[in-house]
Amino acid sequence: MTSPVQQQDPAHPARFSRRSVVTGALAVAAGAALPLLPAGRAHAAAGPEIASCATWGARPASEDVVILANRPERIIVHHTATLNVTDYSQQRAYALARAIQTYHMDAQGWIDTGQHFTVSRGAFLLEGRHNSLAELRTGTRQVRAAHCIGQNTVSIGIENEGTYMTEEPPAAQFAALADLCAHICRQYGLPASEIYGHRDFNSTSCPGDRLYALLPTLRENVATRLGSPLTQPVQDPVQDLIDKATTHSLNPLPEYLPAGLLP
Repeated sequence: MTSPVQQQDPAHPARFSRRSVVTGALAVAAGAALPLLPAGRAHAAAGPEIASCATWGARPASEDVVILANRPERIIVHHTATLNVTDYSQQRAYALARAIQTYHMDAQGWIDTGQHFTVSRGAFLLEGRHNSLAELRTGTRQVRAAHCIGQNTVSIGIENEGTYMTEEPPAAQFAALADLCAHICRQYGLPASEIYGHRDFNSTSCPGDRLYALLPTLRENVATRLGSPLTQPVQDPVQDLIDKATTHSLNPLPEYLPAGLLP
């Protein structure tokens, strides 16, 4: 049985907001040119290459990360609401992952990074919360996360570096997102139709108007990678939340990052 505890609701409320702190938060020098890969980064035998927490230099979680016995039911796509930088380097991606973890642990009061995975603007895939990658490899359990209120025990959360209200993500980043989603779907037996945006469940502008508008294309791309037709999602108890999301006004809920977390 899954735990009802949601890490999205810590005892200490956030002191920053996504929109109030984004300006200047990730301003770094332009780096390496964006790699031109037709379907994201090179794949390992078991799926796309994903940098583990150990690889990008994560701190230990402040408490034991909870492993749930259930598989996830869906994927939820986010954007970090940070600057659309032109530094597409691996170094930048790793620094971003460390900055996100620092913010989530030190400012939000969470035990670790909130999301399961992150996709940098340079199309690097990174593990977020500890043990997310190991559980993805087994395909039978998931890590309890803190990326979407009400969905943290039944979904996989993916953050995409950037702000996508008026701009679309770089092509290589979008392809890497599709690669990652397809791998998650294979591992957990999910159809491509079970890919949603953060705003489908919470009152937020995340993952941005332009990225949200690309979700139908993302589902189609993932279905193609899976070699299966795209079907409509089965109605479930959260459908009323999705329906309500189309009628309420969108509110930019807290995202990242205070200035000074990146050089």
